[in-house]
Amino acid sequence: MTIDINDILNSILASFSRIDYVKPADIPNIDLYMDQVTTFMNSQLAASKRYPDDKILTKTMINNYAKNALLPPPDKKKYSKEHLLLLIFIYYFKNILSISDIQTLITPITEKYFSKNNTINLEKIYTEVFQLEEVEVERLKNDIIEKYQLSTQTFSDAKEKDKEFLQTFSFICMLSFDVYMKKQLIEKLIDKLADNTPAPVTDSGKKSDKIKKERPE
Repeated sequence: MTIDINDILNSILASFSRIDYVKPADIPNIDLYMDQVTTFMNSQLAASKRYPDDKILTKTMINNYAKNALLPPPDKKKYSKEHLLLLIFIYYFKNILSISDIQTLITPITEKYFSKNNTINLEKIYTEVFQLEEVEVERLKNDIIEKYQLSTQTFSDAKEKDKEFLQTFSFICMLSFDVYMKKQLIEKLIDKLADNTPAPVTDSGKKSDKIKKERPE
């Protein structure tokens, strides 16, 4: 079966142009029950699904995040706007980081900025960070195009029936290497942060320094 890599690439690049983050103004200013939270998240982030049946967020996931000190407990079973902002961060982090790594990143944020009357609050942090992502999209598109063009120059001596697969394989390898190197850098930065961050305390009152390095659900 022939893979039209050009069509795939053009489709992906076009989708990048439509990328938009969940704006704070779109998040309800009233506290939500668990079912309302999962409904909101699943509708707002539906475009990021790989398959239609994929779940963005479930009750089990939220309970797991709270158990592992990633998410402050709800107030009378209701979750605030700040809870939803944290859940959006966690959603993106969980695709590449372990629970313990996300802990290291999120714990200082929740301790200093969650439900605090600081000049810099959680909504400001969220807005500043996601505005940076908008700028990064164009750079990312150009980088992907460059990698694709390089991949089309590989295996020039291969038989025509093999060339398409091998060049696609080259393209995937280049993208994967890029992700691998950036993941290595992220983990080293997190390890540095961990050296200066006390282990979070779970609901049981015990420090969660023995949480396994496994990915959230």
